[in-house]
Amino acid sequence: MAVLTKSEIIKLIRQGKLKIVPFDYGQIGAGSIDLHLGKELLIFRKTKKIVDLEEGTDYKELGKKIEMGKEGIVIKPGQFVNGITEEKVKLPKGYAARIEGRSRFARIGLLVHVSSGFIQPGTEGKIVLEIVNFSPNKIRLRPGVKICQIIIEEAKGKDAYAGRFYGQTTI
Repeated sequence: MAVLTKSEIIKLIRQGKLKIVPFDYGQIGAGSIDLHLGKELLIFRKTKKIVDLEEGTDYKELGKKIEMGKEGIVIKPGQFVNGITEEKVKLPKGYAARIEGRSRFARIGLLVHVSSGFIQPGTEGKIVLEIVNFSPNKIRLRPGVKICQIIIEEAKGKDAYAGRFYGQTTI
């Protein structure tokens, strides 16, 4: 797969093949697109029960969904939450993406995705973020901050994602 640079990303957007809503051209970097943290978070609660990993495991049962106000929310060292992007992204067939944290936040210990950083070709929806604070300090998350970036890659073939999270707009 080949990573798309700014000029190729702009070309896809102008052709209407890659859609990001809301969007501003200032979000595009040399080889990525910055995305903002939305207002919704899923705060996980500690439980004494064992979570069995199987296809039917529902992560939503392990947490409480909240909506952040302007003041945001403070996450403690070691705390894990799910966030969601403000933007809805629609990838065309033949293009996949990876989600990455921004280095300015990684350098203070904030990880934006734990393991599912691959975005399937043809995906449409908001992107869930698996946020963990690896810092020894408390970190305040605020809605609207440019928290992550996606890297668009050309994929061989025209298959498209049609799985469980297609069209996702909420955590």
